[in-house]
Amino acid sequence: MIIDKIENLKGYAAINPLLSQVVAFLSDHDLKDLDNGKHFIDGDRLFVNIQDAKGKTKEDAVIEYHKKMIDIQIPLNEAETYGYTPVIDLPEADFNEEKDIAKLPGVSAREYVTALPGEFVMFFPQDGHAPCIAEGTLHKAIFKVAK
Repeated sequence: MIIDKIENLKGYAAINPLLSQVVAFLSDHDLKDLDNGKHFIDGDRLFVNIQDAKGKTKEDAVIEYHKKMIDIQIPLNEAETYGYTPVIDLPEADFNEEKDIAKLPGVSAREYVTALPGEFVMFFPQDGHAPCIAEGTLHKAIFKVAK
């Protein structure tokens, strides 16, 4: 997991070749101006999903993880807190290969981090994360990056 300011994202480009395309997309687009839904950047390998999500409590947030994709989550209108637990420390869960997701309702996160608008959190396949912890409705961007 990485949490940092958006302007520092370019410094992580060596992690994955598609991150340079995320940086270019961010320099060419204002995420707040994009319509909700998927915006494909490089087919299924790289896209951004703009969405509104109802804020949840820590108790109601569901831990999830992915095997094929890296998540870059960016809150656009208010702070968003994320639960974090390494996947290796999570109980076994059914994994949906087609949707590239496992969800673990009822499992509490080990740690919590908060990102403000102007910051991002990057979750890798080894990072279990519980998004959308906030009050009110979150307007957010989630970049899905093939690992």
